[in-house]
Formats: sequence, C-alpha cells, structure tokens
Amino acid sequence: MYFIKLIFKNVFRAKLRSSLTIVGLVIAVLAFGLLQTVVDAWFAGANAASAARMVTRNAISLVFPMPVYYRDRIKAVPGVKAVSHSQWFGGIYIEPKNFFPQFAVDADNFFEMYPEFIFKPEELLAFKRDRQGAVVGRKLAEQYGWKVGDVVPIRGTIFPGNWQFTIRAIFDGKDETTVTRQFYFQWNYINEFLLKRFPRRADQIGVFTIEVTDPGRVADIARAIDAEFKNSLAETLTETEKSFQLGFVAQSEAIVVAIRVVSFVVIIIIMAVVANTMAMTARERLAEYATLKALGFSPGFVAALVFGEAMMLALIGAGIGILLTFPVAQGFAASPAGAAFATFNVSASTVWLQVASAVLVGVVAALIPAFRSANIRIVDGLRHVG
Repeated sequence: MYFIKLIFKNVFRAKLRSSLTIVGLVIAVLAFGLLQTVVDAWFAGANAASAARMVTRNAISLVFPMPVYYRDRIKAVPGVKAVSHSQWFGGIYIEPKNFFPQFAVDADNFFEMYPEFIFKPEELLAFKRDRQGAVVGRKLAEQYGWKVGDVVPIRGTIFPGNWQFTIRAIFDGKDETTVTRQFYFQWNYINEFLLKRFPRRADQIGVFTIEVTDPGRVADIARAIDAEFKNSLAETLTETEKSFQLGFVAQSEAIVVAIRVVSFVVIIIIMAVVANTMAMTARERLAEYATLKALGFSPGFVAALVFGEAMMLALIGAGIGILLTFPVAQGFAASPAGAAFATFNVSASTVWLQVASAVLVGVVAALIPAFRSANIRIVDGLRHVG
C-alpha cells in the first residue's frame, strides 16, 4: 500500500507535465476506441448474418436483375426450405443526405425468414394488407421521428416517380447486434407500376433470399442452384448471407485498412509522448534513485518505481479515455454522420484493446528509464544534477 502511495505522489510531482500527458493519453485512447468501433460497425451486418440464409444474385453484377419466376425453380432444389426476394429501391427522402437502405420485398414470407426482427403481430398483418404499406426499423423511425400511420414520401431514382408509403409496422431487433435502420415495402406495389409504364422492366428482382434446411450443406445447395440456371440469359451466383455482406465491405477495404492503421499510429504517437515524459522524470530523479540504492534498496525496487509510475500514468489516462468512449460513441451514433452505420456500439473486444494498448504504452515507455535508473552507479547518481 505504501508503495502505491509513493508511486501516486511521484506521478503528480510535476503536475503540469503529468496532466498534459494524461490528457494526451485520454485523447489517444478515446480516438483508438472510436476508430476500432467504426471498423466493427463496418462489419456489423456481415457478423450478424445467419448461417441458415443464402443469397442468389445475377452472376454478372447486382445491377442486372433476374426473372421473378426463378423463385419456383430455386424452391424445388433439395435442401431449400423457403425462398423470398427483394429489390434495392434507392430513393431520396426529402434530400439526398437522408440516406437509408430501402428494399421492395415479398410481403408474404420475407420477414418470416428474419426471426431477429421483432414485430407486433397486428402491425405486420396491417403491412401485408396494405399495398402501399411500409415497415421500418426502430432506429430509423427514431432518427426521423416516424410513427405507425405516418406517410413517407420518397422520390424514386432507379424507379422514377414520387412514391408515398404508409408506415404500418416498426420492428425492433432481438438484441443490439440486429440492424434496425432499414425501410421495407411491398414489391408488388412497384411491380404493378412497372407493368403499366415500363412492362419490360416488370417481373424482375435483384436478389433471392434463401433459407436452407441444413446450414452444413450450403456449399452443395449453392452449386445446385447455380447449376439450375447454367447457360441461361441470367446466370446466378449463390453465396452465404455473410459472404454477400462481406462483398460490400470489400469494396471499401482500403478505407477499413486505413482506419485500422491510423488507430494504431495514434497509440504509437502517444507511446512516444509517454516515453519522453518518463525519460525526463527519471533523469530528474537520478540522485534520488542513487540515494535509495545507497540506503540499501535493490535495483529491482528502483526499476519497479519507474515502471509503477509509467503504468499508473498510462492507466489513469486510459481509464478516463475508456469511460468517455461510451458517451462519445452514443453521441456519434445519434448524429447525422452516425446514420451511415447500421449499428455503432462499443464492443468488449474494443475495450480490451484499449486496456492492452495502455499497458503496452506504460511498459514500453518505462523500459529504458527503468533500466538506466536501476543500473546507475551510486556515485554517478549522487553527482547528477537534474
């Protein structure tokens, strides 16, 4: 206990220097945590994907649609439990900055394949009965202040025109990893419009969502589905839902790598700052350490003093930084910039990384000063003037 009190007093003997170092540590650990959370948010959709779901798309690109009648042929493939379909809409709500995922889906069974979406049964039934009905996630509804019964106007881009949807249901996620920032409506609504105005674009969809009976057979089922449409006008590519999601992440892989690199560069910079602080501190106290050795204290005790001071400095700064990470992340998630991410939650792994980085900073910063202080000759130390 006395040893810890001594270290604590040593940390704040140079109050201004220690305070500035702690502030730097707080900012570095906070920035590290937020950048790691950004990376986690990028992968959130893929990590939450179900092992029992697969996605079939056009083998050339998502831009190219597939005939809706493929659904029946896919359903006939052994191992397929259920099939639904969806189409990216890509409209604009009021102004372009209000971006959120919008999908036209098969209202009959699409949500039965997503048990992680929690509905009020009466609201889901109302959606199925209303051709212009829409379903929105809880976070999206909270972001724009929507409630059941509100009419949402969206200007079409891929599907031209001014569309109006009535919110019939708001769904929650089964846990915090479930994405609830989506906007869904009935595919039949836009298909009827296309049949009248652009018949050649009608009866086409973007992807089929497939539920399988045995997740261990997804590779065989995928090959069977793609073989079914081999040499057709719209050949298919079937993959797991996670692989499908990771395909989008891969398009911005360079950005993700850059964020990871920056997060670790921040730690390296603060490591240099703390090392400089400890070097100055140890140099100023060489006479004190020599006196301790003259009184009979071992070199190990002197080294422990330096290590203890560095670790306490690092852990104080890291502790404050970790505590600030949670409210700052919540504030970012509630901001317009945070709306770009499906989820923005600080994970336990991020917190442990912050703790590990703080320990590493403390150890590395103390290595050279501790070695020098422990091995200083008593005569040289006593003659030293800080």
